[in-house]
Amino acid sequence: MTNELVHQKFHHILDETLIKEILEVGLFRHFSKDDIIIDVDQPLKYIPLLLSGSIKILRGDDEGDDLLIYFLEAGETCTMSLACCMGTTKSKIRAVAEIDSYLVMIPVEYMQKWFHSNESWRNFILESYQTRFNEMLETIDTLAFMKMDERLLKYLKNKVMLHDSNTLDTKHQDIAEDLHTSRVVISRLLKQLENEHKIKISRNKIEVLV
Repeated sequence: MTNELVHQKFHHILDETLIKEILEVGLFRHFSKDDIIIDVDQPLKYIPLLLSGSIKILRGDDEGDDLLIYFLEAGETCTMSLACCMGTTKSKIRAVAEIDSYLVMIPVEYMQKWFHSNESWRNFILESYQTRFNEMLETIDTLAFMKMDERLLKYLKNKVMLHDSNTLDTKHQDIAEDLHTSRVVISRLLKQLENEHKIKISRNKIEVLV
């Protein structure tokens, strides 16, 4: 099962020699929905490669509130954790399982070793940095230039793409935490979007219609 997932998600990115080494040195872990995979200020000893599921990357403030930065999908890694590994510092982000997820954790010393010795790994890391950088720019643009109702609809559409389903199992409070606002605001805006026939709300479920 583990061998098949690694080959399925990374064979088109990483060469066979590297995949074999990943299978030898990687630690395979399962995380249930809402499990914390990496926490703020945690020393980073492993780099996560996501095999199945999805992970949300959050940035916390001094009061313990989180802001959603981006989602990870299967076949990706978290470049913010990579940056911390390169600087041998503690984690600046919190990574939480959005749904049940399966990962292979790579010891950090291999990341630097492979970066210098394996072209496919080096290309994967550089492309990952570019992808995450673009997503962070998009997050900044969203915060700076979009109203909360626009941010909410964009968030819901992103979740639809991530889960490949127009119906989302989610609570208003969970959305509020991801968007760094109150549950009251989210409930009001969801009702507004429903009145505009953009979504349909039922108990702990939201169907996105647009």
